[in-house]
Amino acid sequence: MIRILRQIFRTGIVTEPLPASAEDEIKLVGTKLEETIRKRFSRSLTIRQVDAGSCNGCELEIHAINNAYYNCERFGIHFTASPRFADMLLVTGPVTHNMEIALRRTYNATPPPKLVVAVGDCGCNGGIFGESYASLGGIDKVIPVNIVIPGCPPTPIALLNGILKAVS
Repeated sequence: MIRILRQIFRTGIVTEPLPASAEDEIKLVGTKLEETIRKRFSRSLTIRQVDAGSCNGCELEIHAINNAYYNCERFGIHFTASPRFADMLLVTGPVTHNMEIALRRTYNATPPPKLVVAVGDCGCNGGIFGESYASLGGIDKVIPVNIVIPGCPPTPIALLNGILKAVS
């Protein structure tokens, strides 16, 4: 353990800060998000993220909006493990046959008014997987979708803009 800590101290910080233009864009979108969330929800926006069968590229970008650089918590966005506390479902991937029932149950467990956001090309229309023996296609084939965020995978800024569009 001591050896690992020494290596960490020797290595130091190896991540690079975001470019100034990206930081400005995050602050601009974040300010709009925070104002809209406070007006519409009079508290924070709680999101339940559901993987309906994706390759995990979109999940990595969703995790990125929660890291130290993007820090979506400062704008009033929180993630929850339970759909019963969620205001929004953030669904990724084409819906596989095995996830169809689970996605419907998650949707039904979310209290109204609920927002559903399809993330990535696979969530929008099935992407490269399309409709096949294992996949039903896009999220809209199973549950109603309010907003789609295209991209393979969409950038964290695109995700924040999509969430802003959904709550506006």
